[in-house]
Amino acid sequence: MKTLLDRRAFLRGTAGALGLGGLLPIAGLLEKMPLRQAGVDPLRAAMMNDGLVVSWGAQGKLAAEQMGRWLGVEIEWFDGNLDLNQQRANMREIAERDWDFVAVQPGSIGTLVESTEELTRRDIPVVDMDTLIAPFPLLQEIGILTFITPDNVQMAESVVQALVDKMGGEGKIAHTWGRQGHTGAQGRAQGFYNVIQRYPNIEVVDDQPGDWNVEMTTEIWEVLLNRHPDLKAGFLHNDDMALAARRVVERHGMQDRVVLGGVDAMIPAIQAVGEGRLLATARNSSPRVHGWAVLAGYYAATMGLEQARLDIPPMIVADGTLITLDVQSDPELVNEPWKIRGYGRNNLDSFIWAEQQLVF
Repeated sequence: MKTLLDRRAFLRGTAGALGLGGLLPIAGLLEKMPLRQAGVDPLRAAMMNDGLVVSWGAQGKLAAEQMGRWLGVEIEWFDGNLDLNQQRANMREIAERDWDFVAVQPGSIGTLVESTEELTRRDIPVVDMDTLIAPFPLLQEIGILTFITPDNVQMAESVVQALVDKMGGEGKIAHTWGRQGHTGAQGRAQGFYNVIQRYPNIEVVDDQPGDWNVEMTTEIWEVLLNRHPDLKAGFLHNDDMALAARRVVERHGMQDRVVLGGVDAMIPAIQAVGEGRLLATARNSSPRVHGWAVLAGYYAATMGLEQARLDIPPMIVADGTLITLDVQSDPELVNEPWKIRGYGRNNLDSFIWAEQQLVF
């Protein structure tokens, strides 16, 4: 049977050819894992996120499946459909079957604990994506392999600060949550409050969940703008909701008075930033959260849970960056742009390109 090139030999050979054998520490998961032989049955994994109706979730599925193709993992997808009861039913079905690994994003903390315990009792590796299945102490007790997440507080703080700066530190702002039981939404809300509490002249006139739901958000913002025609800004917990709010703002003819920010930096949101329809968004990398989950699960299934627990940290942070149209410039550094943040350029196209490749 023909086998694929041994990854470790290839990487070591590359390092030697570059003269970096003693300087380049190749000790990552990819270096340690054996490549699967041609003709060998793929690994089988179950994956589920909060819902494919959310653009972030749909992109995550694409990224996970791409990583699966590279590694030889056949993924069966279970759509949470933004419905906690559907998620529970999906997870019960997952727990009744055998898998090489499982990766899930719960819609709300505490909803999938029992089924997750059924899987970990059978030594099936489980990766928690984006939202905590349970509080950290219980998560470790259950035996979750790792929790992969963005820094929700940091992302929210960066977007809200951009909004506050644009408001001049005063006026009315609205805050539209995701689902309140979602730990990422709780983190984004905390980031919002962290910034707002420093500005006594800013009034929060609306503070309620939109449940990641575009229709619900549209209804919230229709009422909101009728009640507060002097609204200056809005922070929404994801881009789908932010763009829905923008459509309402435009219908009310308030697009020159209300600035909006979201989270996720999906491609339509980055384009909206470039067009001035959104002031800011922050990248919550769905490809990193979902793709890294497949990588971690594959490693555990290939190398064993005991080794995986030694090599994979219990929490992995997928970094995110603020994306705005602001460009730093300095005429004295025109010939040395590498000394300016972002090279003094509008780099939105680069973010879009990287996201299209499912690496950002």
